[in-house]
Amino acid sequence: MMQRKWPLLRTQYLGACAMLAVSASMGFSQTAYPADAAPSAAPPQTQRRAEPPRIKELIGANGWPSSANDFLVWKNMGLTWGRDSVGPGRADSPASPLDIDKTGPGYNTALPSIILNNNRHGIKSLIFLGYTPAWNGMVPGDSNSAPKNEHYWQEYVEAVVKKYSAPPYNVKYFQIWNEAAGPLSGGSPQATFWHGPSSDNPQGDPQHAHVYANAMQDYVNLIHIPAARIIHKYHAYVVYGGWPDQGGMDNYIKWLEYQSPNEHARMLDYVDYLDVHYLGIGDLDRLYQRYVATGKVRGVWQTEIGDTYMRDPQYLPDYYFSLAVWALDHQWNDPDKYLSLIYHWDGLEAYRLTHRGSPRTYNPSGRALIALEQNVSGALAPFHHTIRFSDGASGKALYADENIVFQVHAQQGHHTLEVDDLPAPASGHVKLLYIDAVSGTPVPDAKLEVSWQGTRLSLAFDAPSAGSNSDGKPLASHLGYLVVTPLL
Repeated sequence: MMQRKWPLLRTQYLGACAMLAVSASMGFSQTAYPADAAPSAAPPQTQRRAEPPRIKELIGANGWPSSANDFLVWKNMGLTWGRDSVGPGRADSPASPLDIDKTGPGYNTALPSIILNNNRHGIKSLIFLGYTPAWNGMVPGDSNSAPKNEHYWQEYVEAVVKKYSAPPYNVKYFQIWNEAAGPLSGGSPQATFWHGPSSDNPQGDPQHAHVYANAMQDYVNLIHIPAARIIHKYHAYVVYGGWPDQGGMDNYIKWLEYQSPNEHARMLDYVDYLDVHYLGIGDLDRLYQRYVATGKVRGVWQTEIGDTYMRDPQYLPDYYFSLAVWALDHQWNDPDKYLSLIYHWDGLEAYRLTHRGSPRTYNPSGRALIALEQNVSGALAPFHHTIRFSDGASGKALYADENIVFQVHAQQGHHTLEVDDLPAPASGHVKLLYIDAVSGTPVPDAKLEVSWQGTRLSLAFDAPSAGSNSDGKPLASHLGYLVVTPLL
């Protein structure tokens, strides 16, 4: 087990990417991407990072900030990526103008100014490409249909990527479609992907259209591989279109490795970043082991997380802290290697990050991201020590700058934790804070104690009640940060 002397120096971290999540450390080897991991037209390999990672690299949202106040709100919550649509393409007929300057619901917002403002404020942009115009559907008038003429799809993709990958926009990440999955894990068809020809609907009546058997094969041949070739032609990156949680990981792997007889290639050969929706870190690890560690893709993303899961205000801080712990143990050598985007940052529901209005206000999940940004904002590095918790408590830890940050789930009452083989700071003195992970405020009456006996760090604290979710239901345990800071 590696030992780290206190305090952590940033220069000590560079090149190290391993993390212990409570019980045991895991080794890793450096991965070199083979030259044939992607088509030759793919962008050049990214350089290894020159600075240690920060947790905000992992965090973004669906939608875009648009006002000066929006950008301030995003900065406070640590959001560094946005994602939304581009279109509408040829909206009404083949004779319609090819419009690629709009974004958002109903394509009612100008995209060029959004991208330029994102660039000025350090927000990275992911543009997702879709869908079938109703006039071009195999089922006439059905926008959930496979395209009748794929030429118009390729024309749209070419126009978008050519424009936005070039200066002054410089977008380098394009996502193909959204949640193309075919039959779901239980065998049921996905409701909207894709409608097409069927023997029981020979007239192509949209009212009676349903998913057809070869939808995913057609998606690979008509949509994904042609679009990916265009994206690579402009030296940009291909992000898979968000495999849904109901699709099942076995199905995802099956289709990634499906060998198209038409294209003489697998869909995997034309993916730079895998992407899933609303899954756990264990699922990301499975994809990492199979595809990232073996050099087949560059990283693993989730471009939709959250939504109703955010009824639990602890969901986001727990997920992102755990993701950082995992990423540090999985060669986090590229700032864009791992990413999860929240759906949605803005809305009227109590579980969104912010409540839409004037003034815009933070909901509990938004305040929890602010607390995460404030307490885990430094240069991250792994904590290579086993943590022993008293009954009713559990957690994980990492370094943020010189601080040790423990994220702790605890039942109400008195608890302790111990760490062995951890040298005390040179001064022999530390400051201990106990911060509520949702409100970001110090836990009152926490009865904090900290001591060192040789190289054993011992902490004691009183956890408060857990609180409740946005529906008023009690949470299982309190979530907080124990932050240990060495004093000079």
